[in-house]
Amino acid sequence: MVSAIYTAIATSSGRDGRSVSNDGTLDLTLARPTELGGDGNGTNPEQLFAAGYSACFASAMQLVASRQKVDASDAAVTAEVGLNALEGGAFGLSVVLRVELPEHLHGEAGQKLVEATHQVCPYSNATKGNIPVEIVVE
Repeated sequence: MVSAIYTAIATSSGRDGRSVSNDGTLDLTLARPTELGGDGNGTNPEQLFAAGYSACFASAMQLVASRQKVDASDAAVTAEVGLNALEGGAFGLSVVLRVELPEHLHGEAGQKLVEATHQVCPYSNATKGNIPVEIVVE
């Protein structure tokens, strides 16, 4: 059995409702995006996943950079999370991570940093083999 070092807890009432963390720090209005027939007057699960994945990957990159003794403090990560229709009426996700590295990390050093980060990041490990994740280093 895995022993969690931290557990986040949130309760949601659906795409057109609210999402609230147990400590009250997070309290969001949820709404379907206009592309899905909603009014777009709130956030949605895909945006939340994109925010979580990009933040997690950026933090993991800082950890890996410190281990590799390189400065990645000016790096940034943008996550694009796609909602995709699958066969049989199901839905799935896809992700493109756009990693912006400072100039001194362009090339092989940056590529090694990003590849190592993808092995460490909890979101990357959770999605591995489950959804397609493309990483674009910019």
